[in-house]
Amino acid sequence: MKCPFCGSPDTQVIDTRMTEEGDTIRRRRRCVSCEKRFNTFETAEVRLPQVVKQNGNRSEFDRERLRMSFMRPLHKRPVPTALVDEAIGKITQRILSLGLREIPSRQIGEMVMTELKKLDQVAYIRFASVYRSFEDVDDFRDVIKEVQKDA
Repeated sequence: MKCPFCGSPDTQVIDTRMTEEGDTIRRRRRCVSCEKRFNTFETAEVRLPQVVKQNGNRSEFDRERLRMSFMRPLHKRPVPTALVDEAIGKITQRILSLGLREIPSRQIGEMVMTELKKLDQVAYIRFASVYRSFEDVDDFRDVIKEVQKDA
């Protein structure tokens, strides 16, 4: 590890600890040349699959885009950000556990709908209206009946 202060490649690990979450290793280091101390953090790098759009185009999985899928329908709804982060984490874990190199955007959309339904019924209906391209009031009625039946 290169020293961030003097650039020397000669450093020593003084202490190693796991973070509270258990998914990162924190190492306390000391530079042999300048004697200054610094921390480094190690995490596992995982590759999420490519997202295949309906038109066949492919793009990198974008966690911020997934967040926007939640934030738009949840606009002005009383849902804590922590719950949104938890839902995003669940979807990301589910996608990783599939072990696929590519995943259809429709499949991700269905996962978002499932999580939104748990978080907020109004947000679920908002998302469904765009996602399923509602064309008239009957489409809204059907989804509202579905939500009321599940509640």
